[in-house]
Amino acid sequence: MQWRATFLSAVLLLNACGGGGSGGNGEGASAPTDPNNEQCTGQCADSGQRLEVADVQRVLAQAIHQAQALGVNATIAVVDRVGNVLAVHQMAPQEVTIATTLPATVNTGLENIVLPAPIGGDALAAIAKAVTGAYLSSEGNAFTTRTANQIVQEHFNPGEFNQPGGPLFGVQFSQFACGDFVLDSPDPGTSVGPQRSPLGLSADPGGFPLYKGGTPVGGVGVIADGLYSIDKNILDSDRDMDEMVAFAATFGFAAPNQRRANRITVEGKTFRFSDVDFNNLPADPEQAPDYSTLQGVGSLINVNGYGGGAIVAGTVFGRPESGIRPAPGFGDLDAFTFVDDNNQVRFPPRAGGDAARLSVAPLSADEVRTLLSSAIAVANRSRAQIRQPVGTPVRVTVSVVDSEGRILGMLRTRDAPIFGADVSLQKARTATLFSSRDAGEFLAGLPDAFYIDIDLANTPPVTTRDTIVIADYVEAAKNFVGPGALSDGTAFADRSGGNLSRPFYPDGIRGNPHGPFSKSFVDNQWSVFSSGLQLDLAFNQIVQHLAFVAGLPFNAVEYLPPSDDLIPDVTDNCAGATSAPRVANGIQIFPGSVPVYRGGELVGGIGVSGDGVDQDDMVAFLGLHEAGVALGGAINNAPRAIRADNLTPMGDRLRYVQCPQTPYIDSSEQQVCSGK
Repeated sequence: MQWRATFLSAVLLLNACGGGGSGGNGEGASAPTDPNNEQCTGQCADSGQRLEVADVQRVLAQAIHQAQALGVNATIAVVDRVGNVLAVHQMAPQEVTIATTLPATVNTGLENIVLPAPIGGDALAAIAKAVTGAYLSSEGNAFTTRTANQIVQEHFNPGEFNQPGGPLFGVQFSQFACGDFVLDSPDPGTSVGPQRSPLGLSADPGGFPLYKGGTPVGGVGVIADGLYSIDKNILDSDRDMDEMVAFAATFGFAAPNQRRANRITVEGKTFRFSDVDFNNLPADPEQAPDYSTLQGVGSLINVNGYGGGAIVAGTVFGRPESGIRPAPGFGDLDAFTFVDDNNQVRFPPRAGGDAARLSVAPLSADEVRTLLSSAIAVANRSRAQIRQPVGTPVRVTVSVVDSEGRILGMLRTRDAPIFGADVSLQKARTATLFSSRDAGEFLAGLPDAFYIDIDLANTPPVTTRDTIVIADYVEAAKNFVGPGALSDGTAFADRSGGNLSRPFYPDGIRGNPHGPFSKSFVDNQWSVFSSGLQLDLAFNQIVQHLAFVAGLPFNAVEYLPPSDDLIPDVTDNCAGATSAPRVANGIQIFPGSVPVYRGGELVGGIGVSGDGVDQDDMVAFLGLHEAGVALGGAINNAPRAIRADNLTPMGDRLRYVQCPQTPYIDSSEQQVCSGK
C-alpha cells in the first residue's frame, strides 16, 4: 500500500534528522516558544474568540511546512469548537486503512476497512481527529487523540494487564452522522453545532485542540501515515508522523501548559497529551511560510457532506451562531442550551410522549425542568475530576428522555466539553432501554449488522464479510445474567450495562469470559473498532455514511436494495429502527446515567457526561434524588430491590453507581449517595 512506503521513507528521514528530546507529555520547549499560554477557568469564551480565516491559513501552513521537513504527504483538517469544517488541505491523495494492528489479527467490525484516496478517506480520518481534539477540550482541560487513545482501550493504562478498561471505554462510538442530535452543516460554510464526525471520536494520535486567549476555538487533525489506528503501548515515547505534523500546526494556538492532559490525573494515573513537543520537530513552525506560497503543495479539497474546499472562519462559541448559548429561565445556574439556526431552543423541557405504554403519568414538563435544574445544581457545587485548576466545579451536559427515548430536555454548564452532549443523550437512552421490560424484544427486532470490506481500488468495491444477528446478543445476555435479562424490569444504570459490555468479566481480568454485549477478546474479535453490541447497532448506518461520502451507487452494497441511485446520506436513527428513537444516536457503555421511576414504574432516564465518570454518576443519581425530594416524591431513583447491583452473573456483582468520596467544593460531607 502507498501508506507503507510513505511511512517507511518518513521514518528513515526522521532518523536521519535525529529527532531529539524525550518530548514526554507536551512540556519541554512549549512555554518559552509558544506565545499562547493564557489560563482560563471557564469564562474566557465571553471574549468572542474564534478562528479567523488568517488563523486557519496559519495552522495549515505550519502543518504543510512540517510535513515537508519530514518528507511525508499529509492531509490536514481544521474545525471550530462545535465541529464545523473550516478547511481540509490534501498534500497528495492517500489510502487509509482502519486497523489496530498490521498484519491484521482482528477481522471484525470496522477493522481492515480501506478508505481509498479517490473518496477522500484521508480527509475523513483528519476530520475525525480534529473534531476529537476540539470536542474533548475546554478551558479547564486540553485533551488530544493521544489522550483518547489512553482512555478507550481494554485496560487503563493500555498494556497494564488485569486493570479495568479505560474510564471512557466506548466513547469512540459517539458523534456519529446517523444520530438525531449532532448536525450536518451546509456545504460550504458554518452553521450551528455540535456537528457530526465521520468516524466518531478518534483515538489515533494526531488530533489536537486549538486555543486563542485561553479558550478552545477548534481543533486540527492530521493523517500522514495511511493508518487510522491506536497506540497499544503507551509506556514508550513515539515519534508519530501524524502527531508531529499536527503538533507543529498548533504553534501560536497551542493548549495552555497548565491545562494539558499531562497535568490531570485519574485513579493516580497521569493522562497523556503528546509524545512530541516543539523541540522534537525538524522544522521550526514559526518559520513556516505564508499559506499563499504553498498553493502548489496539494490543494484544498471538498469532502462530500462536510465541506473543506474553501477556508472559512469559525463560529464564536457560546453565542447563537455556535448553536450553544445561555439558557434563560434557569435562575443563577449559569446554564446553557442548544439552539437552531433561528436561535430557537432545540430541546426545551417538555412532557413525555409515552402515555400509551405507561400505567402512570408520563414525565411532565415541570418535572423535566426540575430534574435538569437539580442535576446542574449538583454539578455546580461539586469538585471536577478532569479539570484544572483544582477546585473547579464540575462541567457537564445533562439529558432527560422518556421511556421511549424521546428527548425531553437538555441543559449544559458554561464550559462543558462538547463531546458530552451527544454522549449524555446516549447514556440516558441506554439506561432507559436496558431497564425496560421489552428491551430484549426491541433489540431482537433491529436489523442485523453486515460486516463488509470497502476497497474502491478493487472490483467489486464492497463485499459482505459476515452477518451479525443482533438477537444473538439478547440470547447471550439471558445465558449470562439469567433468563429474565432484558425482560424482567431490572433497573440498569450505564455502569451496570457497561460491566456487561467489556471483553473481560469482571472488567479487566484477562482469561475471564467476555460480557454478553462484547466481542470475544481471546478469539481475536474484540478491538476498539469492533466492540460488540454498541458498534453493531450502528454498523450499517456508519458504513452507509462512508459510502455516501464516497458517492457509491446503491447496488454496490450487497445488503442494500439494488438501485441505480447513489447511496443517500443516513437518516437520524443509528439503529435503523422505525419506531420511537430509543437508541437513535447509539448506546453508551461507560458510567453516567440512571433510569427515572414514578413509584415502581420506569418513565424515563437521565444521562450526564463531561467531567469524570464518578462525577457523571453522582450528578445523574443525586440530581434525580434531589429533584424527587423537591417534587414531593413524584419521581425518584429505581427502588433498591430492582437495581442491577442485586445481580451476580458468574458470581460477581454488577455495579449500579459509584459516587466520589468527598465531592463538594465547600463541604467535607462524605458518601453523599449512600442510602439513597
